[in-house]
Amino acid sequence: MQQNGWRPIARRMAQFGRNRIPAQLVIQTTNHCNATCPQCGMRRTARLQRSTLSDETITRILDGCAARGVQAVSFTGGEPLMLLERLVEWIRHAGRAGIPFIRTGTNGFLFCGADRPGFKTRIERLVHRLAATPLRNFWISLDSAEPDIHERMRGLPGVVAGIQKALPIFHAHGIYPSANLGLNRQLGGDDTASLRPDDYSRRADYLNAFYHAYVSALDRFYDSVRKLGFTTVNTCYPMSISVREQETGLSAVYAATTTEDIVRYAADEKAALYKALLDTIPRHRHQLRIFSPLSAVYMLHRAYHGSNGAVQAAGCRGGVDFFFVDAKDGDTYPCGYRGNENLGKFWELDMDARRPDQDCHRCDWECFRDPSELCAPLLQAFHAPIRLVRTMAADRAYARLWAGDMRYYLACDLFDGRKPIDTRRLGRFKKRPTYQILSLR
Repeated sequence: MQQNGWRPIARRMAQFGRNRIPAQLVIQTTNHCNATCPQCGMRRTARLQRSTLSDETITRILDGCAARGVQAVSFTGGEPLMLLERLVEWIRHAGRAGIPFIRTGTNGFLFCGADRPGFKTRIERLVHRLAATPLRNFWISLDSAEPDIHERMRGLPGVVAGIQKALPIFHAHGIYPSANLGLNRQLGGDDTASLRPDDYSRRADYLNAFYHAYVSALDRFYDSVRKLGFTTVNTCYPMSISVREQETGLSAVYAATTTEDIVRYAADEKAALYKALLDTIPRHRHQLRIFSPLSAVYMLHRAYHGSNGAVQAAGCRGGVDFFFVDAKDGDTYPCGYRGNENLGKFWELDMDARRPDQDCHRCDWECFRDPSELCAPLLQAFHAPIRLVRTMAADRAYARLWAGDMRYYLACDLFDGRKPIDTRRLGRFKKRPTYQILSLR
């Protein structure tokens, strides 16, 4: 474990001492999009009021971030790269304001037409613009292990071949993009999309087939993105809103959430889905930097599995340390789901008044849930050490997974997208066992 890997953590230990996690803000710059993703309410065919934040609003938000010690800002959409020139200036302003972790990404529309003259020159111009900014992480969305299915879903023909041609250009300029997978029923093509409970006499048989289909699909996905040239992968958990969730107070302000069946799963299906993810990730950690912490996936699996006596998942810090700004009104919300809790303008928000006295478990959105789960033991070490000891003793599997996540994140340079993958350090994880922890129902 290299000493310099600990330095970013050590500099922020004071925040844990104040019962705070390094704060982050997701800014929805626009809800305009040029793709047709069936799982997203912002697709170009969707009927909604289209909005884009003004330069003045985003500048005030970023200055408010700097004044409040926010460490990470993500510029999302819609499709952020539809506003490329303005986006570059926002990233530069965030860097000048002293925000160290700056992120954005794309659906990949600019990578279409890879067989046309001038493609390489066009991508080099794009990458040169991004590389000249303090951008730390850049993601490219991929929905399926099957390229043709991904392209049909997105309405972006030829985009996968374009991504493969573009990645070496990014790497040459010191940017190592992440493949961003949103879990959905088309992940494995027909192998996952054709699964129907009615085809099985017992629910348990269906869930077993469901689990194995998603294990195979995830294996193929990780292999395919590595062969495309990606070194990093992030996984977005299903972003659907059910009637039960609406009854608990969720009113999504972020239109990437949806009620479409392609990302809607029953509770026992989610248990099997997260178990598939938990059992698959360790097989690929030595070749890819996979952001999803196993401890967080484990907690999601247990939550939907309904295991009695299990350690409870940490409460999400959305509305405490993490926030979301909506493109329609420029107002702040605890997250993209809790749209009925308008907190006003971010530059007027008193973050010190936001107390972590309520545990939120009302969605699976990984952007806030994963860091909340990963940081929970660090907070407990400062504020509830006895509880921490009891937690780790009560669930040794969770303790092993969390400790392994911490070692892995350091080996991944805390997922710095401006550094190449260190295969030597990741090689230590090659023989890590998968965690066949809980049986399916």
